[in-house]
Amino acid sequence: MKDQFVVPAKLRTASFVLMGIGVLTLLIGLVALGGEHGATRFWAGILQNSTFFLLVALASTFFIAATTLAHGGWQLAFRRVPEAISMAVPVLGAIVFIVLMIIVFGGKDHIYHWLDAEHVKHDRVLSWKSAFLNKGFFTTATVITIGLWAFFTVKLRNMSLQEDTWDLSPDTGRRILWRNTVWCGGFAVIFALSVGSTTPWLWLMSIDAHWFSTMYSWYTFASTWVSGLSLIALFVIYLKKNGYLTFVNEEHLHDLGKFMFAFSIFWTYLWFSQYMLIWYANMPEETAYFQPRVWGEWRPVFFLNLILNFILPLLLLMKRDTKRNYTAVTYIAILIIFGHWLDFFQMVMPGTVRELHFPWYELGLGLGFVGLTIFLVINQLAKAPLVPKNHPYLKESIVHHT
Repeated sequence: MKDQFVVPAKLRTASFVLMGIGVLTLLIGLVALGGEHGATRFWAGILQNSTFFLLVALASTFFIAATTLAHGGWQLAFRRVPEAISMAVPVLGAIVFIVLMIIVFGGKDHIYHWLDAEHVKHDRVLSWKSAFLNKGFFTTATVITIGLWAFFTVKLRNMSLQEDTWDLSPDTGRRILWRNTVWCGGFAVIFALSVGSTTPWLWLMSIDAHWFSTMYSWYTFASTWVSGLSLIALFVIYLKKNGYLTFVNEEHLHDLGKFMFAFSIFWTYLWFSQYMLIWYANMPEETAYFQPRVWGEWRPVFFLNLILNFILPLLLLMKRDTKRNYTAVTYIAILIIFGHWLDFFQMVMPGTVRELHFPWYELGLGLGFVGLTIFLVINQLAKAPLVPKNHPYLKESIVHHT
């Protein structure tokens, strides 16, 4: 059984090439995107990509926590994959923190309008929100949030690696389950209070600071959660195709496919609920967010977003055979990740750059973050055995069937 991943030279080279494209795009953007308008697009593109890929990586930490708290065993055969993906969180978190601090303390008020103190004084809505839309609160919340995400991610990974050296006695098994449950429960609370609540409000919704939606954080979670599941599926398929993950079979892939199918529908439920309630109320302070996206030049992107993230996954993943086909799931996973990258694009750009533009800069940065993610994940995969051999639920994963 091939249990120790060895990084192929071609894959490492591909990650370097993608990162090189990202760096080159960044340098070209520094020159090409001049002036106030260009500078806004420059930082908005970095904000969109860095937050998206951070939350997608964090979805793997949540996957570990959720399946642990559910006492699931089916995922143990490939658990080291989401563990490796989750370890990108500290690096991506550091990048997001730097980007946000440059935006906030660099006075980029064309991205966050609440940074303009003089404007806030004469804006009744922003003055009401100034208790939390200010540099001090924003920075403190960001430091605490990213710090806790990184801490729990590293803790869960280290506990898993540590357990490889333990024995297989019943007492040890109970200790593993109890310890994992406690720490995963702690992370679940942090995740709910951040990704499920405050963090998307601060980082993304405050771009359109006059607008508000109590469903926005859930919408953001659903978008990055289904993208995170797709990323897990891609790495599982890659490892399986290269002779690793011996215990993984079509049943495991089928379950990942069902998750991708179900949460594509869940994202659509939130998409429709948020839009429908605001459309029905027809209140100017709420419809202001959707007006440029639905009736302006962003209209094609808005509905392409729905096609890519709902209609295609629904039709393609509906059949049982498709969810058990490695090639089909690979293409669908890539489609879902790109679709939700586009979702973040239309969440950020209309409130910053305003007019629709060909996203050469944003796509180039996105490829750079793809390369960085691949580089970080494959290095983590090579650091430990691909199967957590002493986990008491491993047998359940080996004999798993749906």
